[in-house]
Amino acid sequence: MPTPWKTSVTVAAIVERDGRYLLVEEHTPNGVLLNNPAGHLDPGESPLEAVVREALEETGRTFTPRALVGVYLSRAQRNDPPSDVTYVRIAFTGDVSEPLPGRALDPEIVRTLWTTPDELRANAARHRSPLLMRCVDDHRAGQRHPLDLVFTDPSVYTGGSPKP
Repeated sequence: MPTPWKTSVTVAAIVERDGRYLLVEEHTPNGVLLNNPAGHLDPGESPLEAVVREALEETGRTFTPRALVGVYLSRAQRNDPPSDVTYVRIAFTGDVSEPLPGRALDPEIVRTLWTTPDELRANAARHRSPLLMRCVDDHRAGQRHPLDLVFTDPSVYTGGSPKP
Protein backbone atom coordinates (compact mmCIF):
# COMPACT_ATOMS: atom_id res chain seq x y z
CA MET A 1 0.00 0.00 0.00
CA PRO A 2 1.45 3.42 -0.93
CA THR A 3 2.30 5.88 1.81
CA PRO A 4 -0.39 8.60 2.03
CA TRP A 5 0.74 11.99 0.77
CA LYS A 6 0.58 14.82 3.30
CA THR A 7 1.30 18.55 3.29
CA SER A 8 2.50 20.60 6.21
CA VAL A 9 2.77 24.39 6.45
CA THR A 10 5.82 25.69 8.28
CA VAL A 11 7.29 29.11 8.99
CA ALA A 12 10.92 30.16 9.40
CA ALA A 13 12.68 33.22 10.85
CA ILE A 14 15.71 34.33 8.83
CA VAL A 15 17.72 36.57 11.14
CA GLU A 16 21.08 38.12 10.22
CA ARG A 17 23.28 40.23 12.44
CA ASP A 18 26.80 41.36 11.49
CA GLY A 19 27.03 38.78 8.70
CA ARG A 20 25.98 35.87 10.92
CA TYR A 21 22.66 34.01 10.89
CA LEU A 22 20.72 32.89 13.95
CA LEU A 23 20.25 29.12 13.93
CA VAL A 24 19.05 26.45 16.28
CA GLU A 25 20.68 23.13 16.92
CA GLU A 26 17.93 20.62 17.65
CA HIS A 27 17.25 16.97 18.39
CA THR A 28 15.50 15.30 15.44
CA PRO A 29 14.73 11.69 14.46
CA ASN A 30 17.95 11.92 12.39
CA GLY A 31 20.17 13.21 15.20
CA VAL A 32 21.16 16.74 16.25
CA LEU A 33 20.76 19.01 13.24
CA LEU A 34 20.84 22.71 12.32
CA ASN A 35 17.85 24.78 11.23
CA ASN A 36 16.51 28.30 11.07
CA PRO A 37 14.19 28.99 13.98
CA ALA A 38 11.15 27.34 12.42
CA GLY A 39 8.07 25.27 13.03
CA HIS A 40 4.55 24.38 12.11
CA LEU A 41 1.61 26.69 11.64
CA ASP A 42 -0.91 25.96 14.41
CA PRO A 43 -4.70 26.09 14.06
CA GLY A 44 -6.12 29.57 14.59
CA GLU A 45 -2.96 31.55 13.84
CA SER A 46 -1.60 33.48 10.89
CA PRO A 47 1.83 32.75 9.41
CA LEU A 48 3.12 35.98 11.00
CA GLU A 49 1.83 34.96 14.42
CA ALA A 50 3.33 31.50 13.94
CA VAL A 51 6.83 32.75 13.07
CA VAL A 52 6.86 35.10 16.09
CA ARG A 53 5.75 32.22 18.36
CA GLU A 54 8.18 29.69 16.90
CA ALA A 55 11.14 32.06 17.12
CA LEU A 56 10.33 32.78 20.78
CA GLU A 57 9.91 29.09 21.63
CA GLU A 58 13.12 28.03 19.89
CA THR A 59 15.44 30.97 20.62
CA GLY A 60 14.03 32.67 23.72
CA ARG A 61 14.06 35.94 21.76
CA THR A 62 11.29 38.19 20.50
CA PHE A 63 11.18 38.17 16.69
CA THR A 64 9.85 41.20 14.79
CA PRO A 65 9.10 40.31 11.14
CA ARG A 66 10.13 42.97 8.60
CA ALA A 67 9.66 41.25 5.22
CA LEU A 68 8.76 38.01 3.48
CA VAL A 69 11.84 36.30 2.03
CA GLY A 70 9.96 33.63 0.10
CA VAL A 71 7.63 30.66 -0.06
CA TYR A 72 9.32 27.30 -0.57
CA LEU A 73 8.42 23.65 -1.14
CA SER A 74 10.38 20.58 -0.10
CA ARG A 75 9.56 16.91 0.32
CA ALA A 76 10.65 14.47 3.01
CA GLN A 77 10.20 10.74 2.56
CA ARG A 78 11.01 8.14 5.21
CA ASN A 79 10.87 4.37 5.21
CA ASP A 80 10.68 3.77 8.96
CA PRO A 81 8.07 4.71 9.86
CA PRO A 82 6.73 5.23 6.34
CA SER A 83 5.93 8.87 5.57
CA ASP A 84 5.83 11.24 2.65
CA VAL A 85 5.40 14.91 3.58
CA THR A 86 5.56 17.95 1.35
CA TYR A 87 6.48 21.04 3.35
CA VAL A 88 5.37 24.54 2.42
CA ARG A 89 7.80 26.91 4.16
CA ILE A 90 6.97 30.60 4.52
CA ALA A 91 10.20 32.39 5.42
CA PHE A 92 10.29 35.84 7.00
CA THR A 93 13.21 38.06 7.83
CA GLY A 94 13.32 40.44 10.75
CA ASP A 95 15.03 41.39 13.96
CA VAL A 96 15.33 39.64 17.31
CA SER A 97 15.73 40.93 20.82
CA GLU A 98 18.46 39.78 23.12
CA PRO A 99 17.55 36.52 24.93
CA LEU A 100 14.70 37.07 27.38
CA PRO A 101 15.82 36.37 30.97
CA GLY A 102 14.45 33.11 32.33
CA ARG A 103 12.89 32.05 29.02
CA ALA A 104 13.36 28.31 28.49
CA LEU A 105 13.84 26.92 25.00
CA ASP A 106 11.69 24.13 23.56
CA PRO A 107 12.89 20.76 24.93
CA GLU A 108 14.23 19.58 21.55
CA ILE A 109 16.44 22.67 21.15
CA VAL A 110 20.04 22.03 22.21
CA ARG A 111 21.21 25.62 21.73
CA THR A 112 21.08 28.70 19.54
CA LEU A 113 24.10 29.88 17.59
CA TRP A 114 25.17 32.57 15.14
CA THR A 115 26.96 31.26 12.07
CA THR A 116 28.34 32.68 8.84
CA PRO A 117 27.00 31.49 5.48
CA ASP A 118 30.36 29.80 4.79
CA GLU A 119 30.22 27.91 8.10
CA LEU A 120 26.64 26.91 7.35
CA ARG A 121 27.52 25.71 3.85
CA ALA A 122 30.44 23.68 5.28
CA ASN A 123 27.97 21.88 7.56
CA ALA A 124 25.43 20.95 4.87
CA ALA A 125 25.26 17.35 6.14
CA ARG A 126 23.83 18.71 9.41
CA HIS A 127 21.01 20.76 7.82
CA ARG A 128 17.55 19.67 8.99
CA SER A 129 15.90 21.07 5.88
CA PRO A 130 17.14 21.35 2.31
CA LEU A 131 15.62 24.86 2.44
CA LEU A 132 17.93 26.15 5.20
CA MET A 133 20.73 27.27 2.89
CA ARG A 134 18.32 28.42 0.16
CA CYS A 135 16.57 30.79 2.59
CA VAL A 136 19.91 32.22 3.75
CA ASP A 137 21.11 32.60 0.15
CA ASP A 138 17.87 34.35 -0.88
CA HIS A 139 18.18 36.67 2.12
CA ARG A 140 21.79 37.47 1.22
CA ALA A 141 20.69 38.21 -2.35
CA GLY A 142 18.31 40.86 -0.99
CA GLN A 143 15.09 39.01 -1.65
CA ARG A 144 12.40 40.89 0.32
CA HIS A 145 8.65 41.17 -0.20
CA PRO A 146 6.02 43.16 1.72
CA LEU A 147 4.51 41.38 4.71
CA ASP A 148 0.99 42.08 3.44
CA LEU A 149 1.69 39.65 0.60
CA VAL A 150 0.73 36.95 3.14
CA PHE A 151 -2.99 37.36 3.80
CA THR A 152 -4.90 35.58 6.56
CA ASP A 153 -8.67 35.45 6.16
CA PRO A 154 -10.64 36.13 9.39
CA SER A 155 -12.16 32.65 9.07
CA VAL A 156 -8.87 31.29 10.44
CA TYR A 157 -9.75 32.80 13.82
CA THR A 158 -13.48 32.04 13.83
CA GLY A 159 -13.35 28.38 12.89
CA GLY A 160 -14.17 28.77 9.24
CA SER A 161 -16.61 30.53 7.01
CA PRO A 162 -19.96 29.23 5.77
CA LYS A 163 -20.06 27.78 2.27
CA PRO A 164 -21.71 30.03 -0.34
